[in-house]
Formats: sequence, structure tokens, C-alpha cells
Amino acid sequence: MARTPITTQVAIMGGGPAGLMLSHLLAKQGIDSVVVEIRSRKDIQETVRAGILEHGTVNLLVDSGVSDRVLREGDRHDGIELRFNGESHRINFKELVGESVWLYPQTDVFMDLAARREADGGDVRYSVKDTTVHDLEGKPKVWFTDSEGQEFEIQADFLVGADGSRSHCRFQIPEANRKWHFHEYPFAWFGILAEAPRSADELIYANSQDGFALISQRTETVQRMYFQCDPKENVADWDDERIWSEFRKRVNGNGFELKEGPVLEKMVLPFRSFVHTPMRHGNLFLAGDAAHTVPPTGAKGLNLAIHDVRVLFEGLDSFYSNGSMALLDSYSDRALDRVWKAQHFSYWMTSMLHTVPGADDFDRARQLGELHSVVSSEHAKAYLAESYTGWPTSR
Repeated sequence: MARTPITTQVAIMGGGPAGLMLSHLLAKQGIDSVVVEIRSRKDIQETVRAGILEHGTVNLLVDSGVSDRVLREGDRHDGIELRFNGESHRINFKELVGESVWLYPQTDVFMDLAARREADGGDVRYSVKDTTVHDLEGKPKVWFTDSEGQEFEIQADFLVGADGSRSHCRFQIPEANRKWHFHEYPFAWFGILAEAPRSADELIYANSQDGFALISQRTETVQRMYFQCDPKENVADWDDERIWSEFRKRVNGNGFELKEGPVLEKMVLPFRSFVHTPMRHGNLFLAGDAAHTVPPTGAKGLNLAIHDVRVLFEGLDSFYSNGSMALLDSYSDRALDRVWKAQHFSYWMTSMLHTVPGADDFDRARQLGELHSVVSSEHAKAYLAESYTGWPTSR
């Protein structure tokens, strides 16, 4: 059976926030795109993921007309707390760099983008299967079968691989033309969703001799929290009392106590650092998790994906406006400049706050010295604040 052809300007593999944001920005400039996604819209919407949004990400959501719900329902955070030796030290973003971040789940970002594309009549096809890509160095093609079993072939000028950390697209780049950079971490996060009041108004990053903990928020009555654990930890071995006991050891002290409640969900989240270079091959461009992943300590994953899309959109818009390939040719270098900054920042935050298995007294004392150095220096605090809230867009 012959495949039904679809002709478009930009084919986008991946219907998560990165792919949908790119499709939205292109549509505003009259550039046609088709998005294909193997997951259902319902599955993506029900995958609960936390989210700290940089000010640049928030501005793009609002200014491009996706939604202003982040401003109405998200929580603006003007700082974070670094907690060690039982004491909290606030990093005041507003005072240090004049910026803030927003606590707004990635799931909600997806919902806003999906609703916007639907309202605008965007061509987004969920629940596809048998996806393959072809002719990456010429006029790219995407073969797929839709949810009703009909086979299609997308023919496009450019293909964008925004298909996540298990990207099909990146594996189609010949090994001779790519390099993968990995860093594995010897720990994971034990994450919970708990029915409890908020313990703090802003995120708490806690370093202790028993390991790292992150106290985050979700709503007034449901909270998300994490503590450092072995990647092989079995969630079935942890009842509520054992979980809360672990949090207390790492966070409570000097008058601060967590507000506790029933644990609704629990999971183990291994993480690593990964970068694919370059982020382009022929007329294929990688964006988001397809090209890089970072440990969650620096809150950079979604923000990096949105920055990739912003830079790639500028290149595509320039090409269709005046025929110039200059910005598309510089896309990989411009995107990677920020990616490596984020890798460094995420690695730094992770190594400063987590306890490495087998660490001795020297390692512990050195780590505390580093934390004291940060909180006692206006320049160090400003670096943390600038990196956390987001750097200017690469030019």
C-alpha cells in the first residue's frame, strides 16, 4: 500500500514542549510544520514532571501567546535556600541579579502548548508508530503509521528531532559524524509526592552528612520532595515512616521541621549528563533531550530545550524570510554554548550538594568549605543566581 504524502516546510519528531513550542513559533510566522509523536496526548499530560522555569522561558510562553497561566497559577520564586549544618542560607535572586524563576510543572507547559496548537489548527499527530526518517542530507522524509493504521510520508525542507532522551533521530546520524559525551552519577533521587502543607515558600537544597535532599512544592496541599539514594534502591522497601525519617535526618534542625503527610507516589530517578555533538546533520536538527540531558539539580532540562527551540526558530525564520542559511549553520554552536554552561552549572550544584559513596572526612570538610565559600561571597551567590535564573539568549 502506497504511503499518503504530506508536504510541509518543517517536520518535527516529538510532540513534547520543545516540538510544540517550535511548531507554535513557526506558525506565528506563517511557516508550515507537521508534528508527529509516538505517545498519546493523554499519556504525556498524565506524566507528572516537576518544573522550574527560567524568566526567559516564562517570557517566551507569555509573549508568544501560548498562555499567561504560568503568571496566574505558577509560583514566582525570588530565591532558593542552601541548607547545611542545620542552617539555611537564602540566595536572593532578585537582589543579586534582578530576576526570578517560576515553579510551574512541565506537564502544565505541555497542556498550554497543546491547547494553543489545537486552537490554532496546528497539525500535531499523537499516537503514531513505525516512525522512521530518511534522506537527512537532502529533502528529509518521515514515514509513520497513524493511530488508525494509515501510512504516511512527510516530505519536508528540514527535520527537527525533538523526540526526547530515547531519540530515534539522533541514532540515524552516522557514527563518524557524531560524538557522545556521557557522565554517570553514582546516586539517584528518591522522589515522593506527599499530601502535606508546604514546608517552605521556596525550594530548599539541603546538604547533610546523610546525603542530599530537595524540598520543593506543588500545591497548597500536595508537595514534591526528593532525597539522594542508591540507583538500585527498591521503592517497595520504603514505607511512609522510613521515608520521613530519612528526610528528617537531612533537613530538620535549628527550629526547622518538615510538614509531613501520607505519601501518594514514590519513585527512583537515576540521572546522568549527556551531550550529542554536533546538534545538526545535514538538514536534521536536534533539540532538547534528544541532544542533551542534565541532572535535575540545576533545574535546566526544560529550559535548555526551550532555548534550543528559540535559537532554531530564529534560523528557520531567517531562511524562509531571506533565504539565508547563516543562522541555521551556526545553530549547533550557539545552542551548545549554553548547553555546556548548563552542564557545568548542573554538575557543580550536584557535586556540591550530594554525598559521593565512599567519601571520607576530607571530602566532607572540603564540601562544607565550598558551601561556606558560596554563601559568604556576593560574587559566588551572584554566579549561582545568574545561572539558576538563566543566561541571556546566545547571539
